[in-house]
Amino acid sequence: MKRLLGKVLALATGSSGWEALRDGVEIRRLAGSTESGPSVALLRYQPGARVPPHRHRGFEVILVISGSQSDENGTYEAGSLVINQPDDEHNVWSDDGCVVLIVWERPVEFLER
Repeated sequence: MKRLLGKVLALATGSSGWEALRDGVEIRRLAGSTESGPSVALLRYQPGARVPPHRHRGFEVILVISGSQSDENGTYEAGSLVINQPDDEHNVWSDDGCVVLIVWERPVEFLER
């Protein structure tokens, strides 16, 4: 497990492979396609960054690697595991910045552009 976490941390702190997702949020795709099916990615939030309201069309599993991530249900510190169910809707933000490992069963549907 420590080796796996070490590899994830190396990817999370590396400078290559990141692209803009939203203002202040970058994505590093690791597997699959965020447009068409199951996928795995790292998301890196700058302090104060937000992801607009969205609906999950499948399960979403989030492991907070560093910092903290929040939604309407609470704030999740490093080491937290969050599971969102299909059809869940929420906003996501990070007051202090964070990196999360995220697995989507299906792409999310953004409710505002």
